[in-house]
Amino acid sequence: MKRPGPALRVGLLGVAVTLTGFALFAGWLTLHLERRYDALDRATATATGVVVADGIGDEDDIRVRWTDDRGRTHVQRFGVYDTDRYTQGADFPLLYAPGGTEAFPADPDETAAEDDLIAPVFLAGAFALPMVGVWGWRGLRFLLTARRSGRPMTARVHRGGHRAAAWRGPTTTWLELTAPDCATHWQRVMWHPALDDVPAGTPVSVRNRSRRPAVVTLPDGTRLVPLGRFRRRPPAGVPLGHEAVRADLRDAFLLPPGTVVRPTHPWRQGALTAAAGVGLGAATGLALTGGTLIATVGFALCGTTLMTSVWALSAPQP
Repeated sequence: MKRPGPALRVGLLGVAVTLTGFALFAGWLTLHLERRYDALDRATATATGVVVADGIGDEDDIRVRWTDDRGRTHVQRFGVYDTDRYTQGADFPLLYAPGGTEAFPADPDETAAEDDLIAPVFLAGAFALPMVGVWGWRGLRFLLTARRSGRPMTARVHRGGHRAAAWRGPTTTWLELTAPDCATHWQRVMWHPALDDVPAGTPVSVRNRSRRPAVVTLPDGTRLVPLGRFRRRPPAGVPLGHEAVRADLRDAFLLPPGTVVRPTHPWRQGALTAAAGVGLGAATGLALTGGTLIATVGFALCGTTLMTSVWALSAPQP
């Protein structure tokens, strides 16, 4: 079986990261939702609490004091929808398991806690679907464009990236394509190790329609996956002053004949991106939710999935 090319492997990684992250996030919230429903099934005792504080936080939560069947007094925070009804001093009917210390709103319309576990799953799905769809569209566009008839051009490989004083963008691969009539076009492509051995002026075959993304075929038959439109001018804001030349410490050594030199893969950068996403997501969860375990883990999963998916979509390269 032929091994998938680097572009396909990155695409599969991007899809796998998005789907796995969504599955873990949805599973984490669903697990706690099921636990809450189980606790509600066991809550057969009733009590009437008193709202001792209202308008708490951004969601206008309330704090309720109530007493269980053993005479123990508890103070518990609840999220409610009817904030005008449950103000300070108002009664708040509750359900709880006999002998338990956690109560639940007896009003069937007050489902804020359950909804807080359900709504994020749909929001995450609304994010995951387009991310997977981008990879599907890239693959379909590549296959359809590759079927078109090609026209001869010559190619020069460039690498560049947005550079600012405090931030440096990811490195991107661009092809400067010159037609027989000397017209020049530019096409961004996903990295492929075959590009390391493409000198300036290499004859290539270009397949596209008008200014649509072009599939460029190298002399050895390698087809490059396009990213973005087929340009008539160099990309603005992306310095391309140097030609792509492989710079590797291994080039300083004489290798025995027949030695296979494998290209450096950017997976380490992906691992660092995922770790940064975990840290950023967890910090956001701690800052916004007061450090609750459910929300902190959920934010961490969202952070690492989002950052790793975006990293994969950026077409990483060594």
